[in-house]
Amino acid sequence: MESSVTAFVYYQLGLFIYESGSLLYVFVPSVMLGVPLGSYVIRRLDPEIFRRICMSFNAWIVGFGLSRVLIEVDLVQSAWAYSVMAAAILIDLCLLYLFFTTHNPIWSERRSRRTADISA
Repeated sequence: MESSVTAFVYYQLGLFIYESGSLLYVFVPSVMLGVPLGSYVIRRLDPEIFRRICMSFNAWIVGFGLSRVLIEVDLVQSAWAYSVMAAAILIDLCLLYLFFTTHNPIWSERRSRRTADISA
């Protein structure tokens, strides 16, 4: 809801340009597919595992974006710029490995049950 209001205000202020309208053809199907799929997956996964996977994906995307920015502003040549993304991926994989080797789903289940009991 909040993002819809923000989009409406941006539209009223004239902050959208014609080129950004063509991105709707990419975003709308992604959102229409991603939201129900995410809802389905989070009901079947431990919420902490789902969060970690989403944050992991986000780190990879940010690493790619930073690499592209370094190329665009001519701070780093193209081949070396992607080392930033590679570093982000390596760090993320190490963190995911640590999480999955030490994560105890039984403890997480007990914690979520306890939270449900407290709120009831």
